[in-house]
Amino acid sequence: MAAAERPASVAAVVSRGGRPDLAGAALARVEAPTLLIVGGLDHVVIELNELARRQMHGPVELRIVPGAGHLFEEPGTLEQVVELARDWFLRWLPTAAEG
Repeated sequence: MAAAERPASVAAVVSRGGRPDLAGAALARVEAPTLLIVGGLDHVVIELNELARRQMHGPVELRIVPGAGHLFEEPGTLEQVVELARDWFLRWLPTAAEG
């Protein structure tokens, strides 16, 4: 298969307050390092993300932002999301030097 014909691969994923559980059986095929970020006040979504995390096979972490609701509107919570996402991408995405 020529390089232009190869399917693109995903190097890393960050989900903020998402519902990965809705991906169903496809979760078992996720191999990209995945960070699931959920607000600490969003109890239902925490549980749904935990269920999804258990079905995924790649490196996956669930991080809870204390005091944050579903939309991360509380002071300072969105900044915490940004820091978590930045650190995740720095950890898992290849740098230009690495190719």
